[in-house]
Amino acid sequence: MSTSQTTKPPEHKAHNLKPPQRSIAIWGPLIAVTVVAILVVIIAWHRIQVHKEQEESSKSAEQITVEVIQVKRDDKSHDLILPGDIQAYQVATLYARTNGYIKAWYTDIGANVKEGQLIAEIEAPDVDAQLRQTVANLGQARANLEIARLNFEREKDLKQKKVVSDQEFDQARTTFDSQEAAVKAGEASVENLQVQQNFQKITAPFAGVITKRAVDVGDLVSLGSSTTGTVLFSIAQSDPLRVYVDVPQSDSPDIVDGMNAKVLVPEYPGREFDGAVARTAGAIDPSSRTLLTEVDIPNHDGTLYAGMYGQIKFVLQPKSPPILIPSNVFMFRTAGTQVAVVKDNKIHFQTVKVGSDFGTTLELKSGVEEGTSVVMNPTDDLEEGMQVQVKQSKSDQPADASVKK
Repeated sequence: MSTSQTTKPPEHKAHNLKPPQRSIAIWGPLIAVTVVAILVVIIAWHRIQVHKEQEESSKSAEQITVEVIQVKRDDKSHDLILPGDIQAYQVATLYARTNGYIKAWYTDIGANVKEGQLIAEIEAPDVDAQLRQTVANLGQARANLEIARLNFEREKDLKQKKVVSDQEFDQARTTFDSQEAAVKAGEASVENLQVQQNFQKITAPFAGVITKRAVDVGDLVSLGSSTTGTVLFSIAQSDPLRVYVDVPQSDSPDIVDGMNAKVLVPEYPGREFDGAVARTAGAIDPSSRTLLTEVDIPNHDGTLYAGMYGQIKFVLQPKSPPILIPSNVFMFRTAGTQVAVVKDNKIHFQTVKVGSDFGTTLELKSGVEEGTSVVMNPTDDLEEGMQVQVKQSKSDQPADASVKK
């Protein structure tokens, strides 16, 4: 009898899924050490940064921050506005140059006249009568001269023939010379009276406008000057016009002949009339320290009148630009006017010499050079050699004196 044997399937060994104990023992400590080292480095770096910031903060707390501005020259052009009286280019007062009565006048005030134009006539009967008499006397003198000439020629021929004596010849010659002189005197008298007769016609000495008429028809006038004569008319040339202005000595080197100028008149706001420098006095007036300057203004349309008040505006480009710095950089001490200069982040006090005052800015004559950093709004706690922090001013350009009056 066969015994049946049940065949059992072979048992499979279970797979071990856990990492080997040896690998864990090696890598675990290494990873832990690395993490700890990184944390130590991070903590150390953080502490170093905090310490550095604390040192910088402490150092900053010990220093004063100052705002500085660079010293620069004001090389910009600026306007110079000066007052002046607008005058006629030429003015003449016409006086009577002969005695008589006003026969007629042909122009009144405001009339534009041309050079040589007849503007009035004087009736002078005395001069006319004297001229007629003198002309008659001249004719008589010429007749006497002709008789004397004939006698002299006759005596000359007789003298050569030795018919007349030397005395008779000399008498004929002197008579001829005397009559010749009498003719010349008569001619001069006639010319003089003709000139006086021409004075009866009053003409314009130049083109202009009649500004005054002082006589009327029938008025008696007498010859003379400003003290004894009779004023007839006044005439002014208003194209061009001229303005005299006194330029301060400080600006006189910038005024040259031919430079442009503008004329401002209150009656025409916002309008500028073109002009030009015609000439200067060439010398400074010692009483006012100014340079007398003439500006000529074209006036073709007659808009401007002689006698108006106006202002002359010059646009000046300084030949030697001044150093201008704000007025809030100065310190007034017993040692004089000073500024706080920053060099190598240290304070140094420098005595300066101040020139013209333009309000918000002042001209610096000497003391600091161009490009130097000076402290704005210096305080009393600044000391010589003090270490400071520098802050550049937002406006590193000194306000220029754009308009000087």
